[in-house]
Amino acid sequence: MSSVQIQCTRCKNVFRDRAGRLQDGYSRQCPGCEVVLFFAEDSQHPFIKRAMRNARKARKEMREADAARLAAPEQRGARSRSFAGRTRSAERED
Repeated sequence: MSSVQIQCTRCKNVFRDRAGRLQDGYSRQCPGCEVVLFFAEDSQHPFIKRAMRNARKARKEMREADAARLAAPEQRGARSRSFAGRTRSAERED
């Protein structure tokens, strides 16, 4: 899971939170000074704006990575090392 750095508006302490949580209406308490930070898209504070922008960017990158992983063809026939050299014969004679 991707995380985003957040700088407290009061004590300037930097801490991290998951990008998935950091959405409009989310609130978090600063671990340093225990002030409650409210995250909103229309916030005027530059620290909150930066955190929200970075969280949006991280969520977008995670969605794109998931889409690319799902679109990529699956590796067929993943074999263990002990089985790597063996092949199946076309007909087996008893």
